[in-house]
Order: sequence, then structure tokens, then C-alpha cells
Amino acid sequence: MFRSLYLQDHITPSVSVYYSRDNFYATDYWRKHGMVWEPRLIAKSDVCVANSEYLTQHCAKFNSNAYYVGQGCDFSLFVPNQEVPEELAKRKQQSPNAPVIGYVGALLSARLDLALLENLVEASPSMVFVFVGPEDEPFKNSRLHNLDNAYFTGSKPPEELPAYISAFDVCINPQVVNDLTIGNYPRKIDEYLAMGKPVLATRTQTMELFSEFVFLADSLADYQSLLQKALVPQTEASISAKIEFAHSHSWENSVNSIYTAIENTQKRSV
Repeated sequence: MFRSLYLQDHITPSVSVYYSRDNFYATDYWRKHGMVWEPRLIAKSDVCVANSEYLTQHCAKFNSNAYYVGQGCDFSLFVPNQEVPEELAKRKQQSPNAPVIGYVGALLSARLDLALLENLVEASPSMVFVFVGPEDEPFKNSRLHNLDNAYFTGSKPPEELPAYISAFDVCINPQVVNDLTIGNYPRKIDEYLAMGKPVLATRTQTMELFSEFVFLADSLADYQSLLQKALVPQTEASISAKIEFAHSHSWENSVNSIYTAIENTQKRSV
């Protein structure tokens, strides 16, 4: 945002678009100067687009041409019913009747509710919790590593992630609700749904978009009760509906929405 404020003065584009995809004010690096520069850049742009309703409302404070355009996702890798990775197959053999609850992504305490996870895993000894992704220091030092039913795989290449998701009975996204996550579009939800998986996530404004297809929790008690509901076998119709909904969030649809926003803005300026 810092080097872009005067960019259009030098290249004189026919239309300038500001694309908001994260709440920059929530991080120390961007907060100090970003709170001054980003509103100026948004106001100066011809049109603003955002991947969540929360961020769209933020842009609308400074520019009346603000539009929600969704989030694009590449589903080419996320195909249901893939072969379970060998390490998880071995882990499942140790507890063959235990449901596998899984998370894929960076394990960052700034974005995930670590205390909730510690309490949830500790209170659910009959389930196995699998975490696929790199850990920050708080996660590495958490008591999750002392629990027998928590399993960490470490980082995996993107092309291997769908196979891990295939091994999960329920996929979770236990976000901590803060300035960093409240307006965040969690693309992993689309990836989970594209594989037809039951999904349980923390409720945020953005997650309301998924409420028909995802169990939304506000507390530890919600997570415990909704996990039981999520483990109920799905119908084929339910699985198909999840996949179809996820695929509606394609890059093609998102880009088409951006073009529509540009066209609407140009019509308003005539």
C-alpha cells in the first residue's frame, strides 16, 4: 500500500482497483503507517474489491465503489477419496475405532485458538486430532504435544495436502476471533468442502457465508457437541451439495465479479 498511493499518477491507468484481502491493521508491521496510507489509497482508487463482507464494509468507509467479490480457489488437487498417507494409515491402526479430526494449515497462535484446542483434545480422548502444517513457538511448546491423541505431521507439500484431508472424519478450523481473523476468508474451508468433508469451524462474520454447509461454534462446549453431530454419516446428497458449493468459489467466478465491479463503477461515473 505504501508504494502504490502514487502509482496511478505515473502510469495513468484507465481504471485503478484496490483489492483488500486481509486486515493489515492487525499486524505490527502494517499498523503504524497503514492506518494512514491505506484509507488514502482506497479513497484514491476508482473501485475497491474485497474477498469478505467485513473487508468490503471497511473499504466502503472510504470509497462508495466497494464490492464483495468472493475468494477464488484452485480445486484441481482437491478431489475426494484419495489414498491415505502411510504415516496416517499407521496412526489409524493404533486406534482403529477412533474418529480422526484434522486441521491443515500453518499452526499460528495469532490465528488459531490454542487454548481451545488444548482443552478440546484433552477432553476428547476417544478421538485422534491430526495437525498438518508448520508450528510457531507457542504451538511447539503447548501441552498438545503431551497428549497421546494429538499427532503432528509437520509441513507437507501442497500437492500432498488433499490426501491428508482424505484421512479426516471431520475437518476443523478453530480460529481465534481477533482483528487479524475477523474479516479473514478461510480458503481452507472451501478445500475441505471440495472433498466432501464434514467441517466444524469457529463462527465469524465471514463464516456465516458457509453456515448451510459448516457447523459453526462459539465455545468449547459448542465444539464438543457439534463434533458429535459432524461425525454422523453423511448422505450422498449432502456430500454433493458441499462439493458444488465449494466449487462456486472458483477463481473464474471471483474474477468475473471483479470485472462486474469495474463495469458498475464505470457506469456510475458516466
